[in-house]
Amino acid sequence: MSTIIDVARLAGVSITTVSNVLNGRADRMKKDTLSRVERAMAELGFQPNRAARQLKTGQAELFGLLVPSLANPSYSMLAREIEAAARAAHGYRVIVASTYRDPEQERAFLDDLWSHGARGAIVVSSLPDERHFEEPIARGMVVVSYDSHARRDAMPILDYISVDNAAAAGLATEHLIGLGHRTIAFVTPSGWTFSRAEKRQGFFDAAAKHGVATVVVEGATASTYSDAEMAELGQALAGEIVAHPAKPTAAVTINDMMAIGLIAGLREVGLTAPEDMSVVGFDALSLGTYFAPALTTIRTPLAEMAQTMVNRIITRLEAPGTPLGEFRFAPELLVRRSTAAAPRHHGSDRARQPQRA
Repeated sequence: MSTIIDVARLAGVSITTVSNVLNGRADRMKKDTLSRVERAMAELGFQPNRAARQLKTGQAELFGLLVPSLANPSYSMLAREIEAAARAAHGYRVIVASTYRDPEQERAFLDDLWSHGARGAIVVSSLPDERHFEEPIARGMVVVSYDSHARRDAMPILDYISVDNAAAAGLATEHLIGLGHRTIAFVTPSGWTFSRAEKRQGFFDAAAKHGVATVVVEGATASTYSDAEMAELGQALAGEIVAHPAKPTAAVTINDMMAIGLIAGLREVGLTAPEDMSVVGFDALSLGTYFAPALTTIRTPLAEMAQTMVNRIITRLEAPGTPLGEFRFAPELLVRRSTAAAPRHHGSDRARQPQRA
């Protein structure tokens, strides 16, 4: 097994130079020197002894990603981008866990990370109460929050990275209004989070701006925040939307999985999207491209957001005095085939009752 001494000898540099490369301190190094070290490591198949480094520093080159549920494809997509950013830029590894937005599980996982030498975590929670993060942060854990924002009534203790959810919902709603829809439904699970509240407000603001009628259709699921059950809920709510006395002709859904479930539910009652009802989702899942009809959706710049989150963790681990920050990213509307001009008739006029098994 090759050692750091072997690498230094082959590259024609000092052991200190190789150590600087391994520890990310090559910013002032000549490009030729860095290239020689990297070529020597590749030629020798050199792998740094991570266990020895952890014993020396007390820190492991890994951090955690806490998501509500990996059963939701949007969080799997996020995990992929964060893992790629961490590995490519810093050589870090990512441990992922589903916490179901449970504060006790979030806190327990942070404790587990600490015991394994990890000193950073990205948390997808969007809950208003962050007190369970206070003790891990006071101990030295760096925590970055995704899809949330700083509370106005408390001092921030985290970095916050999110898409502008109000603007995203506004884009979706304005698109439908531009197609001539005059009554639009907002379809969401029950249960409050920052992102859901912002999307709802963006929806109402855009509708009010153009004098469009609105309907909110929501439903409960087995789990408190329902992240793993969005498609099932969308499917279950289709009949309620069609039967609503306001007769909406379009729907803005909380995410792509709910949109896909809603379209499936429409089919069960003999209706189709977009002929009978236009549907917009959120997240731009790759599945939506291949779904029939291809889903009109809101895309967030996940790769850029993931890079920002990883950089915040690394920066604040290396420079603990770095000020906390809040970073808001702009969404993008992707117009596909699930939206069209408002129909002349309403789907409820020809909808049938779904068949029961």
